[in-house]
Amino acid sequence: MRRSLVLLVVVLIACSPLAADEPKKSAAPIRVAIYDDAGGGGKGPANLERGLTTEAGFTTQRVKAADIRAGVLKDFDVVVMPGGSGSKQAAALEEKGREEIRRFVVSGRGYLGICAGAYLASADYTWSLHLLDAKVLDRKHWNRGNGDVQLLFTGCGREFHGASTEQVTVRYAQGPLLAPAGKAEIPDYEELAKFETEVVKNGASPGVMKGTTAAARGRFGQGRVFCYSPHPESYGNLDHYIQAAVRWTATQ
Repeated sequence: MRRSLVLLVVVLIACSPLAADEPKKSAAPIRVAIYDDAGGGGKGPANLERGLTTEAGFTTQRVKAADIRAGVLKDFDVVVMPGGSGSKQAAALEEKGREEIRRFVVSGRGYLGICAGAYLASADYTWSLHLLDAKVLDRKHWNRGNGDVQLLFTGCGREFHGASTEQVTVRYAQGPLLAPAGKAEIPDYEELAKFETEVVKNGASPGVMKGTTAAARGRFGQGRVFCYSPHPESYGNLDHYIQAAVRWTATQ
């Protein structure tokens, strides 16, 4: 009995306080703005819409950078910045659009960044949003290639994603290699998954990508931020990962 109690304490302290504050089900659908403009191309928006259905409890609308600058986010609970190019997204948003997103999150809304959107959320570039206390490792080899990789979940990450195993195969397409940035003004993020395997192309050195953060969540102001370096939305069998991330970011 004593050993069981000790094990229970270990499990409880292994997870961040964020893990104890999971989303509650709501009768109202979660309103999701999906960025679909310069720097966000490809199949990302369509793949996101496939999983964020009304049947699953979401409504979605594609928005442009000009829409965000004009204040459209006031009508949404979560904004999703998909794959593409983080720097091009930042340029299209302009300073006003980037500040609109920051105010949106500070006020208690949610941000989900995928690949380029995770670069954009980081605290490592002059153009980034500084929403997540993360830096980007090996910036020289950002173009390290595409391919399937294995993610290794933390205990909390596995529970959060409803995963049946500790590892999962996900598509990777030059996403950021995230690590804690140590910015005092931004709360530390919680790592939910790390890269167990890596993509080593275009001159990238082996051994750098493995062990870096692949999925992270944190707070910014009154809001929440979730970032994936890879692309779980690319494979339909992982749609529930995106659903879980959006629900979490939508919970105040």
